[in-house]
Amino acid sequence: MQYMLLLYNDEKEWAALTDDERTEIVGRYLAFSDSIRESGNYIAGAPLQPTSMSTSVRVREGETLVTDGPFAETKEQLGGYYLVEAADADEALELAARVPGARYGTIEVRPVMPIPARAPA
Repeated sequence: MQYMLLLYNDEKEWAALTDDERTEIVGRYLAFSDSIRESGNYIAGAPLQPTSMSTSVRVREGETLVTDGPFAETKEQLGGYYLVEAADADEALELAARVPGARYGTIEVRPVMPIPARAPA
């Protein structure tokens, strides 16, 4: 079964780190990514640009509303994701606990709902 590991952290804390500290953390992420590629759990993953680079889109009563930034102000922001294959929720939780950001942020584990293929019309 596929699971999304959604990585949340405080962007202000990240920005306050030294270059050496950020390099060390990125190295941990690269090692983790390599390990789950080797184990066959990795499907996809990527870091995200900061929320200052985001745009939110809403359609209300037929009108498209576009605003800068995230939908809600929160202490932690979505900073990246991994899409993984795991035998069950327990394995997905074990993978999430190994994500470097679990030590200072939050890793949300969410099962992916498969979309069945539609028969041609």
